[in-house]
Amino acid sequence: MPAARVEYVAPWWVAWLHSVPHLGLRLQPVDSTFNPRDESYRESLLFLGLVAAICLGLNLVILATYVVCVCCCRQDEAVQTKRRDSCCVTWTAVVAGLICCAAVGVGFYGNSETNDGVYQLIYSLDNANHTFSGIDELVSGTTQKMKVDLEQHLARLSEIFAARGDYIQTLKFVQQMAANILVQLSGLPVWREVTTELTELADQTGYVEYYRWLSYLLLFILDLVICLVSCLGLARRSRCLLVSTLCCAALGLFLSWTSLAADSAAAVGTGDFCSDPDTFLLNITEGQVRTEVTRYYLYCGQSGSSPFQQALTVFQRSLTTMQSQVASLLQFAVPVFPTAEKDLLGIQLLLNSSESGLHQLTAMLDCRGLHKDYLDALNGICYDGIEGLLYLALFSLLAALAFSTMICAGPRAWKHFTTRDRDYDDIDSDDPFNPQARRMAAHNPPRGQLRSFCSYSSGLGSQTSLQPPAQTISNAPVSEYMNQAMLFGGNPRYENVPLIGRGSPPPTYSPSMRATYLSVADEHLRHYGNDFPA
Repeated sequence: MPAARVEYVAPWWVAWLHSVPHLGLRLQPVDSTFNPRDESYRESLLFLGLVAAICLGLNLVILATYVVCVCCCRQDEAVQTKRRDSCCVTWTAVVAGLICCAAVGVGFYGNSETNDGVYQLIYSLDNANHTFSGIDELVSGTTQKMKVDLEQHLARLSEIFAARGDYIQTLKFVQQMAANILVQLSGLPVWREVTTELTELADQTGYVEYYRWLSYLLLFILDLVICLVSCLGLARRSRCLLVSTLCCAALGLFLSWTSLAADSAAAVGTGDFCSDPDTFLLNITEGQVRTEVTRYYLYCGQSGSSPFQQALTVFQRSLTTMQSQVASLLQFAVPVFPTAEKDLLGIQLLLNSSESGLHQLTAMLDCRGLHKDYLDALNGICYDGIEGLLYLALFSLLAALAFSTMICAGPRAWKHFTTRDRDYDDIDSDDPFNPQARRMAAHNPPRGQLRSFCSYSSGLGSQTSLQPPAQTISNAPVSEYMNQAMLFGGNPRYENVPLIGRGSPPPTYSPSMRATYLSVADEHLRHYGNDFPA
């Protein structure tokens, strides 16, 4: 008695995916029954991809509108506003990075689950293929033994027992039993075409799955690289990296919506199959395998007795009868015809090997082995496979959200960089404390080394021995410049631009220079107190 069937129970997401509206390209309803050979059904899956493309278009329109609004509106130049914008850009980048990392984590899990489910399907297909190939080999091997090997032995024995009519009748009876076995074997299904199709299906599935897994792996790496470039661009305040980030984010946004379209169509199609896989297999095997045979393997233990039971029973009875007749000939005919012993022993060995093949054939034709492979394939594709596709769809949505956030933060970061550079431009370009002047000085070193006032530590007496360089035009007021010259004994400063009134910190003085500076300043303040208000 075959064991009761282990029931296949579809997970909840299969019913949810199967209930998704199926619409054609002309928005007409389409039957949701899984039928990839139907053009209208394929159009309904393509329509899901078009929906994702429309969502991509809307996303780009919203982002473009936001970018135009940010670029066109005037930004408040107040310090608090600049600080607030800087914090906003920073936190937006942090949130986008966290979302991107979470998306990649979800994607890795979904990619692994889908890969596990697909390879479980391939493994089950290989097992079923091995079983079908074994059945064909056993049937063809037994047929070869009964048609060729047994006939050769019987022909030689007929010559040996030509004078004994009773022995000839026994040989004819054995030959008749062999013919019955051949008739029963010819009634068994031939799985050669099924084996070829399963092999092709397994190879194509493995080929597609390998490149699908590799493509998603590269997409995850690309997303992480985009996040890294974004962080570097904000940390280094580099416009070049910022532009590269925006371009890569736009590419990542496009790829995210594309992957969402593929995942959605694949998940819905697989959900339609998993909602009623038995009906699909009955329809697709019609004309290749008898319906009762297909039902026997799909509904193991629920479709009554095995369709091969009668053939196997006749095979067993005929084989047992043949063995008893050959044993009788060995017992009574060999003493009279010693030359017949070799052929009779050959027939006995052939029948014993056929009996062993019968037991193997009975085990292979039993529904439990193939039905287990069928359930394993369903569990792989309908549980792990679809679950992985849903996680990959979630990854696509999170990645699209992260890239949209990056694109939204890009214009504000650009304006923040521009405002910062403009603040540097407002400071005198010769100010040694201006970071921009430092960068310019690094690329354009001075032609000659000028001694600064700050380097004097020996007193004012050494100033007269120095020849000052040509003075450049200063942006400072003339009166302020002359007052500073008077403070230092009427000698002009040896700096291109005075430090006073530019918002820059004073230089570091040596102890002797600081005492000289304070004494001269006090003397002139007494004479020109009104000219130098505090």
